[in-house]
Amino acid sequence: MHVTWKLPGGAEIVAEVADGLNLMEAAVANNVPGVIGECGGCLSCATCHVFVTEDWLDRVGGPGEMEDVMLDMVAGERRPNSRLSCQITAAVALDGLVLEVPEES
Repeated sequence: MHVTWKLPGGAEIVAEVADGLNLMEAAVANNVPGVIGECGGCLSCATCHVFVTEDWLDRVGGPGEMEDVMLDMVAGERRPNSRLSCQITAAVALDGLVLEVPEES
């Protein structure tokens, strides 16, 4: 599947992501600035925070309970479309997904 990360300032990174890989790992593998994943995807940091673009919200879904708690700790702005990219798994149904990387705070 293809994923696009829109960076602050307008640049984009587009990558092919293997089915089943979480999008934090995919972002780190593709050197997406602003997506760090300090905890390795175990829901103990919020360094992989992204915004799911409006067109994709229904397909991606909302955060789970633990993710919601971690999103309350994000540095910077939390929005209704905030997600931790470690909790989004690549799947055929998400081919073409667009994520926005927040400004670093």
